[in-house]
Amino acid sequence: MAWHGASFESILAIIVAVLFAVAGVINLTGRGAVKRDFARWGYPAWFRLLCGTLELLTAALLFGQHTRVLGLALAGAIMIGALFTLLRNREPFAHLAPAVVFSALVVATVVLRG
Repeated sequence: MAWHGASFESILAIIVAVLFAVAGVINLTGRGAVKRDFARWGYPAWFRLLCGTLELLTAALLFGQHTRVLGLALAGAIMIGALFTLLRNREPFAHLAPAVVFSALVVATVVLRG
């Protein structure tokens, strides 16, 4: 079976959407160290909820073929903010690596979209 750019782009976009949905749920529920991390980074409690909501919106937009460009734009903006936060706070590579992978997947989806 031959892979076509459009189908691979759609599969990659769905993977990115699922990752953003999981991140959104984690931020909204505040599980683990999430609440402590946002406080340590100097963000108010509501900002974690805003991030989680925007991540879920990103996921929803990425699932739709007609809304995918908006989803990719929002995903890019979220990842710029996340990377800025992690670098500004000198987070260790183990904390930075997932954000780098998310960012690379977003960029790859944009590139495949053409």
